[in-house]
Amino acid sequence: MDTQKWRRYVLLLLIIFSVSYSAFAVTHYSIPEEMEVGSVVANLAADLGLDVQSLTKRKMRLDVIANKKYLDINKETGELFIVERIDREYLCPSKTTNSCFLKLDATIENPIRMFNIELEILDINDNAPHFRRDVMHLDISESTPAGERFSLNNAVDSDIGSNSIKTYYLSESEHFTIEIQSGRDGSKLADLVLKKALDREEQAVHNLILTAVDGGVPSRSGTANIIVQVLDTNDNAPQFDKESYTVHLSENSPIGSLVVKLNATDLDEGQNSEIIYTFSLYTSEKTQETFKLNSETGEIRVKEIINYEDFKIYDMEIIATDKGSNSLSGKCKLTVLITDMNDNHPEISIKSFSGPVKEDVAVNTVIAVVSVSDKDSGENGQVDIHISDDLPFALKESSDNYYELLVSEPLDRERVPEYDITITVTDRGNPPLSDNETITLELLDVNDNVPQFPQTFYTIPVMENNAPGASLSSLTAIDPDLHENQYLVYFIIEKEIANTSMSMLFSINPENGNLYALKTFDYEIEKEFLFHIEARDSGVPPLSSNVTVHIIIMDQNDNTPLIVSPWRAHGSEVKEKIPRSTDKGTLIAKVIAIDSDSVHNSRITYQFLQNTDATLFSLDQYNGEIRTMRMFSYRDSRDQRLVVIAKDNGEPALSATVTIKLSTVETALKTYTEVPLEYDIFSDLNLYLVIGLGSVSFLLLITILVTIVLKCQKAKPSKAAPPCRNSVISERNSTIADSTLVSNDAYWYSLFLAETRKGKLVVRQPVPKGARYIVSSIPRSTGLTETSDSAASTLQVRK
Repeated sequence: MDTQKWRRYVLLLLIIFSVSYSAFAVTHYSIPEEMEVGSVVANLAADLGLDVQSLTKRKMRLDVIANKKYLDINKETGELFIVERIDREYLCPSKTTNSCFLKLDATIENPIRMFNIELEILDINDNAPHFRRDVMHLDISESTPAGERFSLNNAVDSDIGSNSIKTYYLSESEHFTIEIQSGRDGSKLADLVLKKALDREEQAVHNLILTAVDGGVPSRSGTANIIVQVLDTNDNAPQFDKESYTVHLSENSPIGSLVVKLNATDLDEGQNSEIIYTFSLYTSEKTQETFKLNSETGEIRVKEIINYEDFKIYDMEIIATDKGSNSLSGKCKLTVLITDMNDNHPEISIKSFSGPVKEDVAVNTVIAVVSVSDKDSGENGQVDIHISDDLPFALKESSDNYYELLVSEPLDRERVPEYDITITVTDRGNPPLSDNETITLELLDVNDNVPQFPQTFYTIPVMENNAPGASLSSLTAIDPDLHENQYLVYFIIEKEIANTSMSMLFSINPENGNLYALKTFDYEIEKEFLFHIEARDSGVPPLSSNVTVHIIIMDQNDNTPLIVSPWRAHGSEVKEKIPRSTDKGTLIAKVIAIDSDSVHNSRITYQFLQNTDATLFSLDQYNGEIRTMRMFSYRDSRDQRLVVIAKDNGEPALSATVTIKLSTVETALKTYTEVPLEYDIFSDLNLYLVIGLGSVSFLLLITILVTIVLKCQKAKPSKAAPPCRNSVISERNSTIADSTLVSNDAYWYSLFLAETRKGKLVVRQPVPKGARYIVSSIPRSTGLTETSDSAASTLQVRK
């Protein structure tokens, strides 16, 4: 066979092999688990030798595995990419093998071909080791020798290979360590090893932390707590506080008297620490007959009467034994020294006693006479008598062994109603003996305390329009005396206000001091009352005290705002004529309302209820000024109707309305002339009339003001005079009256209308900053033919 034929033969074999391999060969890929969705695994079309442009036409697809489509083919690029998160531990939960594969079938049509794809899922260290039990309890006896091993619960890790558990670590401990072993399945097991003997008395519980670490990069770990409870063994003998004791005991000590309480301790626990006390064989029978030993508590008490003349010293040995299985014991020596004693107690006797006594008893008054005695001789028979230094009494010797009890300080029953006076007598023996006698002295009350109110001044707010008979407050005084000296009666100290006594306005319960209102109060008439309440006891002679009561009437929003400008005749509408050529911002009218309520309830704001053209007029909600927002146009109606509501700030709010009808005229310049006040715009006749009218008005105003001042000075403080409509204070620091307006506002624009032969005159006058002005409004006389209902006004400016 020549070379050319040989090459053709080899080429034919290669073609056949490639066809068969494409049908049965498996395309293998390896990827780590937990790759992000959308990550490209490989270009499958390129690896299979397929034309990328024909993938869509030939309907290339991947089969779904286990109801989940983890991967898909991008038919435009031929790339194999991830469409769902792949968890190796979920796909391959068994750890018998380290391999985990996804087997896929890729199918393409025209002609139909199938490709086997094997995707190996590589493990990553995405799982931390963990223990099945977070806390492990071990009980180890303190007698356990070093080197003893204790099995522990091992940790588990869902990862495989180098990512699984690699080793264990134990927290630092001088008594324990761990040893790591490998299980048959390759897992790591840990044993707890005792490297030093335990001592329960030194440390009863050991808290250890076991940490499992895997071999991943970076490594992960999990922990578990190991609690070792050390079990006790009887390895400690009872020990007394001291090896020997010396106790001094007086003769004739009562049977059952405590001589000493011995205390032995055992560091063990349970029965190993329970102790029994006994006399040793070295303790004589006489000693055991004289003293009793409590085997449970270690108390040694007197069993028989002890006589110093019989025995002066008792020696004994006590053994303390625990209740352990192999009991241990300790011992101590006790020496009891008997001391001679003063056998007889001094005696005290009350010969006479005067009680009870009044609390105002005079100082140095004799309360009682006592006598003292002692059957002993020498120093044992010499006695000293005394009472407490804290008592207001003293003892004075009257004769041999007789003493008088005297009052040494003034007494006060309200501070101490009764005294227990203990008189103590003590001899001078060694040790000294004593006796005492207690006298109970009761003090009788005298009326020596004035009733006291908790406060010297009461301020009581009362809302106006209250119901007659309503309770206002309870004014209760306190008297520390007793019985009739404590019984209090309450009075209102009479005081007249405007020919009205306080008892007609208020009432007080004479027994408990409850204060009531007898009438309904009106804040606008009466704003406050000031009077006195007296509390008087029933003693002889009676004592009393008084307190000042200030009743403040609180305002309610019970007055409706009153519109005083523009002036209206009998509540009719206000009609005004204005030039059609009025500029933007021109003051058309000013609504002024007053409210007789207090400051808060009298704050008034203004709003439009009705505005024919909202784009034409504006209303200042605080000062009530109505101004033009633009110039009139030929489209605007000649008649404009404005309804303004003045609303106060009360709860609920009250309001009043005014209707202003405006008519625009084309010949405004002929009817109205706007000039400063200082121009001479009146004729001589009208000028004289205006001057005369102004003088009369000014004198009338002065007369009214003087009358009001005189009446206000005569009024009593407890009852205010009825409010005058000519003096109402507004929130803008102004005083508005039916005929006068006084204000301190820094700047003001106002309209002043005057009657002239030429008709109605409109004057706009700025007032300098800081000036006060007075606007006096005089109602138009009915004899005039002018159609406007506005009032004629004058202006005065005061610096």
